[in-house]
Amino acid sequence: MELFEQIRREYEFGIGTIAGVAKKLSVHRRMVREAIGSAIPAPRKKRERPQWKMDAAAAFVDQILEADKKAPRKQRHTAHRIWERIRLEKPECLVCERTVRLYVHRRKIALGMAMQETFVPQSYDWGIEAQVDWYEAYADLSGERTKLQVFSMRSMASGAAFHCAFLHATQQAFLEAHELAFRYYNGVFQRLRYDNLSSAVKKILRGQRREETSRFISFRSHWRYASEFCTPGEGHEKGGVEGEVGYFRRNHWVPVPRAADLNELNRQLLTACQQDEHRRIAGREQTIGAEMIVERDHLLPLAAEGMDLAQTSFPTVNSLGCAKVLTNAYSVPLKAGTQVHAKVYANTVELWHDGRCIATHERCYSRQQQILDLEHYLDVLYRKPGALAGSRPLEQQRRAGLWPESFDELWQALMTRHGKQSGTRQMIALLQLGKQYGRDRLRVAIETAADAGCTDTAAIEHLLNAETLRRAVCEPMDIGSLERYQRPLPVMNKYDELLLAGGRQ
Repeated sequence: MELFEQIRREYEFGIGTIAGVAKKLSVHRRMVREAIGSAIPAPRKKRERPQWKMDAAAAFVDQILEADKKAPRKQRHTAHRIWERIRLEKPECLVCERTVRLYVHRRKIALGMAMQETFVPQSYDWGIEAQVDWYEAYADLSGERTKLQVFSMRSMASGAAFHCAFLHATQQAFLEAHELAFRYYNGVFQRLRYDNLSSAVKKILRGQRREETSRFISFRSHWRYASEFCTPGEGHEKGGVEGEVGYFRRNHWVPVPRAADLNELNRQLLTACQQDEHRRIAGREQTIGAEMIVERDHLLPLAAEGMDLAQTSFPTVNSLGCAKVLTNAYSVPLKAGTQVHAKVYANTVELWHDGRCIATHERCYSRQQQILDLEHYLDVLYRKPGALAGSRPLEQQRRAGLWPESFDELWQALMTRHGKQSGTRQMIALLQLGKQYGRDRLRVAIETAADAGCTDTAAIEHLLNAETLRRAVCEPMDIGSLERYQRPLPVMNKYDELLLAGGRQ
């Protein structure tokens, strides 16, 4: 632009000839004529550079893209993967990745595999809609890298989001996460938008119609909200929560979080959600937290009490002291043939009998497994002490880190002192005290006795009861006017004198 101005000025007020201006400014006469004709330079023409290196691989790439038309949508080739295959299968074709990317992009548009789609921005009123999604993430739980399924709910008006992690995306986890989210928002949205996930949708019908699961229908009725489902394969219909997942993953799942267990990790995620309340979404005047406070006045009130989310069954205790729940067997402290009420939650399995919970286990997602608690077999083992050493409940307790070395040392000392059968029976009697006092308190008592060089079960039981044996010390009282009744203690000196006098006689 500056050069054009200089040319025009030189031509009008300076040399005045095209040749003279071109010679003075060292430009071509064609540019001088162009500047004289217009003060604004014409847009530069973009030349299409021939991609002659791509000619050797063009047919190979076209063949891959044609085959991708029949492949599942999420298992199609990316441009990077195609470039890697060219390097591996056609080493004579020395083409760079950028060239492959440009060619693949053009060919996908030509084949109808990629579309430049335009979306319409949406506006939302307070408390009307929230969007729900699941996504995968990894965390280090107890030092082990674990794949998790994370539930996410995002308010479309305020932008506030809730995230909660589970080991598996079961229907119990799906419904439990809803209740946790409702408590986080302190209210219920009038409408929730979902993918066509199996926890809610049994069958996709024509258009927007869905055959929903009975469990989901009863849950939705209990909390009084409406549901909508996206068109299959059209994730942009709930783009709000899709974008939230990407933001939350980049900012709170990087680096990979560490936690002792899933409960601690979910506390970290809740803290991260609360931290995000301080940020402001582009184009908005208030922070997410401030808009969340406004939106709470427009939400439906919470139900008076939550819904029982458990999947229930009524198994019978078998001869191994286990009740089969789903595909696994869980131990119970009941006789064989007793019917129990099993309640399956997202992370736990509860076994009830006569209106009380008699056993709680961590839910196992493997198949055909036995989940055993040693405490449930102590009464049987007291009658059959020889079965303790090779029992599977003891093996599982060792693997879980619930059987410390101090227990083995005491057990060995009791067998040495009282014999194998009697010593084992005394060890089982101590383990039964763990039901009453707790496993941690029993371990402390055993280790305290071991430090004192004592292996007597009565001494360990005394240590367990030490807290209850302490008596409160009486406080001194002000006797006040009763002091006048105080009398001096008797003195025996006169009797001593009489005795001495009698001795002299």
